[in-house]
Amino acid sequence: MSIEQKQQQVEATLRLAPVVPVVIIENARDAVPMARALVAGGTPAIEITLRTPAALDAIKAVAEEVEGAVVGVGTVLSAKDLRAAQKAGARFAVSPGVSPGLLDAADDSELPLLPGTATASEVMTLLERGYRHVKFFPAVPAGGAKLVGAWASPLPQMKFCPTGGISLATAPDFLSLPNVICVGGSWLTPADKLRNGDWAGIEQLAREAAALRAK
Repeated sequence: MSIEQKQQQVEATLRLAPVVPVVIIENARDAVPMARALVAGGTPAIEITLRTPAALDAIKAVAEEVEGAVVGVGTVLSAKDLRAAQKAGARFAVSPGVSPGLLDAADDSELPLLPGTATASEVMTLLERGYRHVKFFPAVPAGGAKLVGAWASPLPQMKFCPTGGISLATAPDFLSLPNVICVGGSWLTPADKLRNGDWAGIEQLAREAAALRAK
């Protein structure tokens, strides 16, 4: 699959909802009811991060059992991560940053990558590699909506999914920008709701997020 085709897949995934839930899951058995709640709430593209031992099993469970979910893998750092996530059934991959090795591995993988960026130089490097959609991370500490908005004029080819430090209250600051396609948010799956099995609460948070709109 060409980089252009993979980028088209990334765009289609990011346009499913204004917010992509970013999940740190401690127990794989929580993955299916959590994902069903997120889908029911209107946020079907779900990034499960490789920050816990349960992540790959969680991705596999969601991929196999949750109708309507488009499950992806986050915190991808290497070719090994890409291979493991694809085997588990992930439909897209997200990285916190970029390295030549990871980009080379992504070229050889069928799994579409949303690479992380925090500087204009990284954005330019990714444009040269054929990327047109990237994560802006960590969005708030790196400069927030003002920084990503400032890139719209000199770097209009690139569309961003800002992630990191964003909340329901601040998401509209990013979604109102012409170069933002969606945002990533961990607030949809807070640790206490996962721990307590509060799937109705997670569905409500997803509904609130899905009601936001990007330009």
